[in-house]
Amino acid sequence: MPLKVPFSTHLETVSEREGIIVEVTGKDGSKGCGEGVAFSSPWYTEETVSTSWHMLKDFLIPLLKKRTPEHLGETEKLFSFFRRNHMAKAAIESALWDLEARRKGLSLSAFLGGCGGSIPSGVVVGTPNIKAAVGQIETFLDKGYTRVKIKISPENDVAFVAEIRRQFPNLDLMADANSAYTLEDVDKLKALDEYGLMMIEQPLGNDDIVDHASLQKKISTPICLDESIVSLDDAVKAIKLGSCRVINIKPGRVGGLGPAKKIHDYCRKHHIPVWCGGMIEFGVSRAHNVALASLPGFTIPGDISGSDRYWEKDIITPEIVVEKGRIKIPERPGLGFDLDFRRLKEVTLAQEEFMFE
Repeated sequence: MPLKVPFSTHLETVSEREGIIVEVTGKDGSKGCGEGVAFSSPWYTEETVSTSWHMLKDFLIPLLKKRTPEHLGETEKLFSFFRRNHMAKAAIESALWDLEARRKGLSLSAFLGGCGGSIPSGVVVGTPNIKAAVGQIETFLDKGYTRVKIKISPENDVAFVAEIRRQFPNLDLMADANSAYTLEDVDKLKALDEYGLMMIEQPLGNDDIVDHASLQKKISTPICLDESIVSLDDAVKAIKLGSCRVINIKPGRVGGLGPAKKIHDYCRKHHIPVWCGGMIEFGVSRAHNVALASLPGFTIPGDISGSDRYWEKDIITPEIVVEKGRIKIPERPGLGFDLDFRRLKEVTLAQEEFMFE
């Protein structure tokens, strides 16, 4: 589906978004939905829509045919037979969470152990143009968003941040570097300390933990790790090394809701605040993120904006809505949202069905 406005980082500009929707139907007729959130090209991780489709068709689904997990906890262990490919795994794993929550008559939030009510919503500005960025921020503030994330790079950082801070002195502001810097850029990163950022997300290498520990000692702004954390083990090492003071948890990046919950639980035990990152998702993944972000350790507003942030029309009904900076947590069983099959049919490029005996 085309985005309303292109989303840019120093790595890629996304104008159209492909994705994979997985629907699982149990023998009792219960259904669950998941979403594969890999991008069309491997700019964020090594996965793409095509590789995820390949993994689902040729490996993960055949594996499930041979050995269907008796409970959700077995899924992660079963899928560990294949290395990485977390976004393909998460597409099925999250659908199974939705399925089980519906069977139990619980909202996905309650099934995960979350709190009811609503969650605070943050938003991302994806443009390097200062005028366009200011305009987007003003629009988002008018809609009630209270936390804004901007994208930075060595070509567009200190002056960019300074101007936004000048125009919005009290804004909860964070910066995401998507691994654009090295330790040689420490002076530039240290210069950002004076602008009161909530955090700098993933300033160094996408798979680095060690250099981030060194950098965190040299700057006062909290470092948040994103791409570096693809497992609970990564989170444990990062916290022990002092590589970060905040962690961004994306279910797709870590293999699903089960692994995401384990990371949340560990971080909460060790007093590391977490928040839920976004992947320019369609409504299915966005709804999973709403449920995940209801867990008590998610104390920072995540990148969970309303459906209208990117789409003229989403593929779920009702669409996700931000009211006064918050998103209401559904009380219905499962995700609390339904697929809009009419809209889904309009934008579907390919479809396959797999029958289990």
